[in-house]
Amino acid sequence: MSLQRTRLTSIYAALLTLGLAQHASAVEVTDNLDLGGALRGRLDYDPDRDLSKLSFDTFFLTADYHSDTWIAAAKYRFYGDAYPYEYTDRVGDIAFAEYAWVGYRFTPEQQLQVGQTAIPFGLAPYFGSTFFETLGNVIGLEDTQDIGFKYLARQGEWDLQAAYYPIPAEQGRGTSRGGRTYGTSVASADTYVVDGSDNHETNILVGRLARSYQADGWNGEVGASLLTSTLENQDTDRDGHRVAAALHATAQHGAWGLQGLAARQQMTPENPGDDRLVSFGSFDGTFNVAAKGNLYVADLSYSLPGQYGWLSGVKLYANYSLFDKDESAFKDSQRFIAGTSFSLGPLWIALEWLHGRNDPYIGGGSYTQSLGAGGTSHWENQLYSNIGYYF
Repeated sequence: MSLQRTRLTSIYAALLTLGLAQHASAVEVTDNLDLGGALRGRLDYDPDRDLSKLSFDTFFLTADYHSDTWIAAAKYRFYGDAYPYEYTDRVGDIAFAEYAWVGYRFTPEQQLQVGQTAIPFGLAPYFGSTFFETLGNVIGLEDTQDIGFKYLARQGEWDLQAAYYPIPAEQGRGTSRGGRTYGTSVASADTYVVDGSDNHETNILVGRLARSYQADGWNGEVGASLLTSTLENQDTDRDGHRVAAALHATAQHGAWGLQGLAARQQMTPENPGDDRLVSFGSFDGTFNVAAKGNLYVADLSYSLPGQYGWLSGVKLYANYSLFDKDESAFKDSQRFIAGTSFSLGPLWIALEWLHGRNDPYIGGGSYTQSLGAGGTSHWENQLYSNIGYYF
């Protein structure tokens, strides 16, 4: 066993011991301010690529402020010095804010948030039950953030969220030209991206309207979302556009959960080269995405009731997502994830078997072209686990 593996195993053992000894909670600094964070590790196993790594994943810090009227939240993440960032020297060489905003409550049902917030689009907060997330994440619709104003209102069974973002999320620390963010968004391509583009996304308008329901033992919500923005090409000085729309639904019956989403994304960039592609980026990398296509997501989950000693919150799930590209010469992207998540004391653990086809993040295919023209076009597999101590 290598020195690194021995060290990481010791870290995991220490986390486990600490986790079984106490309960995790944010530190209450005052009656209104809580500080917290997490230390997480990851396991990646893919025998086809001779990949077997137990490594540091991330360290993040959070702050939450809440009063009757004023609210605020921030979360900052640190990566580096471990797979897949082995090209960096230390933790923190890759670092960025996930969110940072200040808000005001007009009433208990209405509030305004200003700053870097998650865009209100589709299934919230994620397009399913998985930790690894769906293809919606890597085409810039799931769990992504921008800077601007977000209004939230709830009345009875109706929930409305509307936002205007003049600019995308702030670039953090890293080596990428345009991928130094947590959420995936339109980016300036790195030089290694063939047919990469340099678009800046501005004037982002997003709206989401959902209605909750209860019927015959079932409960959930149905909703619709719309996003529009301007794509300012830095090479041609001409503006293109991005439009995305989605319908979503959730259903819960006892321990069983269902989620579904259908979305359309259509981009008309003014690139100097191929207008069928738009470069996106996140997590210190950039890659191409087909300009036009449909996204489909289906998620099935089952939550085991009760607690079993230190074990609780056990959830089993399966999630399938498909990015069906308009361009006939492009190969569609698919992702299927089967997994489980649970708490062991204050440790939260996810264990997932990943299956991907023309997926930039699974199986070592073409990172830069899988979501564009396509990659190897055959199914790749990988075992992934994330384990974290939250405080």
